[in-house]
Amino acid sequence: MMPELGKYAFEVLSAYGVSIALLLGLTGLSVRRFRRVRAEMERVEKGRNG
Repeated sequence: MMPELGKYAFEVLSAYGVSIALLLGLTGLSVRRFRRVRAEMERVEKGRNG
């Protein structure tokens, strides 16, 4: 169901699109960093434990 946005439909939908893209990008970067840091921590722990 699409609300009537009038003459500003393009601007409103563009703002939503950019916001969603930024949120997805930040989430992706966070997940990638989490995986990299976790792998580094596991590597350090292996070295410490023998």
